[in-house]
Amino acid sequence: RLLLPSTAAIAVAVTDKEQILGYAGYEEDVNPSGTDIRTHATHATIADGKMRVLFTSEDIGLPSDTTIRAAIIVPLVVGSRVEGTLKFYYRRANHISETQKSIAQGFGQLLSTQMAAAALEEQTKLATSMELKALQSQINPHFLFNTINTIASLIRTDPNKARVLLREFAVFYRRTLEDSTERISLARELDQVQRYFNFELARFGDARLAFEVNASPALLDMMVPPFLVQPLVENAIKHAMPSEGKLTITVRADADGDDVVIVVSDDGVGMTEETCANITQVESSTGLGIAVKNVHDRMIGFFGPDAQMVYTSVLGEGTQVTLRCPGCAKAPASAAASAEALAASLDEVAGEAAESAEKAARNNATMAELTEL
Repeated sequence: RLLLPSTAAIAVAVTDKEQILGYAGYEEDVNPSGTDIRTHATHATIADGKMRVLFTSEDIGLPSDTTIRAAIIVPLVVGSRVEGTLKFYYRRANHISETQKSIAQGFGQLLSTQMAAAALEEQTKLATSMELKALQSQINPHFLFNTINTIASLIRTDPNKARVLLREFAVFYRRTLEDSTERISLARELDQVQRYFNFELARFGDARLAFEVNASPALLDMMVPPFLVQPLVENAIKHAMPSEGKLTITVRADADGDDVVIVVSDDGVGMTEETCANITQVESSTGLGIAVKNVHDRMIGFFGPDAQMVYTSVLGEGTQVTLRCPGCAKAPASAAASAEALAASLDEVAGEAAESAEKAARNNATMAELTEL
């Protein structure tokens, strides 16, 4: 209803992929919310995600005797998915000007931005209130006791190292609690992983453990859900360490087109094909299932359904976990900035339309004066 006065349309409608969500203007009483979508042009726009400018009632999918003779249908897109449409109906085809097209497209982009922001907020709430709490509750008590015992033994043999580890241990658990309510930078996640590894290194020694990180500096500001990498490194230490020799764990983060790919690999004992295939099952006999499934589910929640977590392993050679975060190599503008830019664009369009109208008025006045002469 707020959009209608801003255009030359006689009706405006908003739909999801199946039903009308809102309708204002001509024939509003016969198009209530909850009515199924009837026009084939709307279904086509939902199917291919393309904006349509239609100049006949037949093209829209309406009877030939209807008052509505033209329409603009704009897809509402969240991520890569079409979630609905914004439709402007006109009495005549010549009422659709370039200004009307720009306004329709601008309002469509604005609504899409708002929908994306709402979806992200909902996903973030779900991730932090459920999945992350579940993961935090699984922090291994053996790790806590082992680290305290390691620090206690170092107090006698290496007091300075014990002091450093104790400070780091306090920072580690404080950040564990702080990071439970928001996304964090990849740099902070990797810093926390390094801190965790240092405790395990103090326990096992550098003859048994090694850790390498190779992350592109351009990706360190990327926002990720907390505990994205640490559970995978913890699993490697717990399950992949050979009975003799050294376990080396490597974390890499690189851009692959518009995606960011994070790889956690080790040269440990590896897994069978069957174990690897069932790794995300909570009831997995290896004990890996809960943490792995949690990381996978939170990736989907934060990065969308195209996010991937792929395990590959060779028994006796090692394991690799590949996390693909779609679209994260791009630097998207914030929803507020996008809305501000869109508002400025619409103001510019309106200004150009007013200027064109003023010029037309001057031309008409000039022609009238010439006619009188």
